[in-house]
Amino acid sequence: MSQSTAEVNLTLHPKQAFALTTPATEVLYGGAAGGGKSHLERVAAITWCAEIPGLQVYLFRRIKEDLEKNHVEGPQGFRMLLAPWVQAGFVEMVEDEIRFWNGSKIWLCHCKDEKHRFKYLGAEIHVLMIDELTTFTDVIYRFLRSRVRAPGLKLPEKYQGMFPRILCGSNPGNIGHLWVKSAFVTMCRDGAIKQMPDSEGGMKRQYIPAVLDDNPSMEENDPDYRQKLRGMGSDALVKAMELGDWDVIEGAYFDCWHSGLILEPFPIPEHWVRFRAMDPGSAKPFCVGWWAVADGEHIEHGDRTICLPRGALVNYREWYGAKRDENGQTVPNTGLKLTTEEVADGIISRSGDEKYDYGVIDPAAFAEDGGPSMAQRLAKKGLHFHRADNRRVSNGKVPGGWDMMRSRMKGDGDGKPMIYWFSTCADSIRTIPALQHDELRPEDLDTDGEDHCADQARYAAMSRPWVREAPTQEAARYPVQAIGREAHTGMTFNQMVAMKRKRRLAGG
Repeated sequence: MSQSTAEVNLTLHPKQAFALTTPATEVLYGGAAGGGKSHLERVAAITWCAEIPGLQVYLFRRIKEDLEKNHVEGPQGFRMLLAPWVQAGFVEMVEDEIRFWNGSKIWLCHCKDEKHRFKYLGAEIHVLMIDELTTFTDVIYRFLRSRVRAPGLKLPEKYQGMFPRILCGSNPGNIGHLWVKSAFVTMCRDGAIKQMPDSEGGMKRQYIPAVLDDNPSMEENDPDYRQKLRGMGSDALVKAMELGDWDVIEGAYFDCWHSGLILEPFPIPEHWVRFRAMDPGSAKPFCVGWWAVADGEHIEHGDRTICLPRGALVNYREWYGAKRDENGQTVPNTGLKLTTEEVADGIISRSGDEKYDYGVIDPAAFAEDGGPSMAQRLAKKGLHFHRADNRRVSNGKVPGGWDMMRSRMKGDGDGKPMIYWFSTCADSIRTIPALQHDELRPEDLDTDGEDHCADQARYAAMSRPWVREAPTQEAARYPVQAIGREAHTGMTFNQMVAMKRKRRLAGG
């Protein structure tokens, strides 16, 4: 090949060049919009294919049309970048393949749903590139990573130890936000390269954050790009797109989630109604929630005074049946594969001597398939559950579970939430606010996300139907009402009844 007769423009900015040459072999580059993620992947693919004979690069987008529009066409797409080499006969572009003179190839791939990953079962991927990684599930990514291998690939000296290789780009958000943040952003803070264990692929992982300032070409070609980002809408979207803030989740289904829903633990009063809710799982995680129903009375705990609205639900304990890595971190959406009896023993040991008024579980647990159902097997262990009302969305007459949860999050007429989680319910707090809308049914959430904690919370909420009461006039309050030996000023009727019940239970 003569570079003098056919040259291609493969320029990179410093942060992009750093990502190209880093010794890490499993890299996520990006964060903010406009950081040059897609251009980096194209330049890397072309550079490595030109310098490593026989290299097989697989470039993925979730949707085929996005792959063509973002990587093939346009002034910086493969077609324009490679035009000099195509005209000189060094490169041939045939449908979804870009073939190089030295036997190297760039395969243009898409994988919309998890079932489609098996199309690549026999692939030998030397370089895996995934654009917009957060649009993929953890299941798809792990499968494709397992295809990354390079037996017999002869590498030039400068590339020794750098292949096989993974290079991904992404912004925050979408269905994969949680697992990508956990795997790369949290795992590899400050750009550290971390050697992953075999259970996590065994590669050298790195997160390289990039913002708009790392890609001067963007603002040179589109001077108003930053202003366009700032005009995208919500503050969350602006922070995610302009700053690459992974702590902000745009497009969240429960956009009403806020820090006021999280409580520091306190002793649950004995007289509060208690129940359990469960979303079963084996290959995927299961989730068991221990719930209590507040009675509206004040609770003194140390130097704290807690007063939750009467009827508010409190998820005071959870057991998330997910696999953990060697650092104790949750492996996203991967279950423990425990038997029903093992799960039952775990629930019993975590429940202690507490008494429960009832339990609800996904109706699928009552299915019989040639033997006793899961619900029957749990009952043999002394755990009795009712069929949960598992309606997800409203049908016009009856509210669905997601609407019930949203209403409780927004709260009563005074703005006080009617549902809470103890801060120890880490997986509920991690997963529920990150769940996304379903693309085809916006009123529902995307079930490809990690929705197991949300499901058991939905069963809990549907077991205690609640609607916001109409505002009451001040005259509806009793100014003074004698209860026992004390006078209580400004109490509602319900509060007075609750006070009587509390004293009766206490033997007063």
